Amino acid sequence: MATSQSATEKAKSNSALNSPVTEKAIEAAHHAVDAVAEKAAIAEDTLRKTAASSQETLTHKQEEIKQQLQLSYSKTREFAAQNPLATAGIAFAAGVLLTALLRRN
Repeated sequence: MATSQSATEKAKSNSALNSPVTEKAIEAAHHAVDAVAEKAAIAEDTLRKTAASSQETLTHKQEEIKQQLQLSYSKTREFAAQNPLATAGIAFAAGVLLTALLRRN
C-alpha cells in the first residue's frame, strides 16, 4: 500500500506539473527571465560604450593638459631667462610668503 500511495502521489504531482496553469506559469517565468536578460544585455552594451567613450575623452583631455603644461613650462623658462632679476624677486617673495605662513602655524 505504501508503494501504491507513493505512485499515486507521483501521478498527482506529474499531472500538476503538466496542467495548463503550471505550463502557463512556467512559460510566463521563461518570458520574464528572457526579458530581464535582454534588458541586462542592453544595459551592459550601453555601459561598455560609455566606458569606451569616457576613456577616449580622458585620453584626449590628458594629452591637451600635457601640451598646456609643456607650453607653460617653456614660457616660464623663457621668462626666467629673459628676466633673471624679476625671477629672483618672485622667488624671494614666494619664500617670504611661505615662511610667514609656516611660522603662523
